[in-house]
Amino acid sequence: MCQEFSASQITYEDNHLLVINKKAGQLVQGDKTGDLSLLELIKDFIKKRDDKPGHVFLGLVHRIDRPTSGLVIYAKTSKSLSRLTQMVKNREIKKTYWAIVGKEIIPKSQRLVHYLQKNEKTNKATVFVKPTEGAKESILTYNLIKMLDHYQLLEIDLETGRHHQIRAQLSKMGIPIKGDLKYGAPRSNPDGGISLHARKLNFIHPVTKENIEITAPLPPNDGVWSACEE
Repeated sequence: MCQEFSASQITYEDNHLLVINKKAGQLVQGDKTGDLSLLELIKDFIKKRDDKPGHVFLGLVHRIDRPTSGLVIYAKTSKSLSRLTQMVKNREIKKTYWAIVGKEIIPKSQRLVHYLQKNEKTNKATVFVKPTEGAKESILTYNLIKMLDHYQLLEIDLETGRHHQIRAQLSKMGIPIKGDLKYGAPRSNPDGGISLHARKLNFIHPVTKENIEITAPLPPNDGVWSACEE
């Protein structure tokens, strides 16, 4: 799994925040594996790049799963961190994902409402179709935007941000994400990641109040992702 950070991953930066295009396999922050996280790697990168003598402040605003690629926001000041964290809670940051799934026949557009319960032992979400004790309402809308030879590309807008939400809900629909063995994909991807990409972010800048729109390049050196751009 990838444990390096490159300046080329920076998709937006100013004095208040930093948005990076995470590679599949990179950790957004430390976990029980003890592997180096992007939080540590980016702090070290900024310290060296800007020749900072002391502590580098960097706060994680939101998370995406380790095998997922795409956009992640980090705050460079405590003020922007508190404001951005509140914006996440208020659902004021619009997140759009792209997912590659199999060619099973599905509606071209659909709003999915399920109830997800996280199992801490297995680190997996169980999906229910009706309200269930201990399960949280989970809502997304997908649109089929491209048909490939063996796969199809979905664009997904999240209304809620639950643990493994997209992975679990699409699996429940019978269309697990390419490479996602945990949720029923038939085989893994060569890089060990899954074909889920945090493609776009849209939000009001917490300090300047400008409208920020960012689109992440698709993962390189992947024939299926390359076909999505053709």
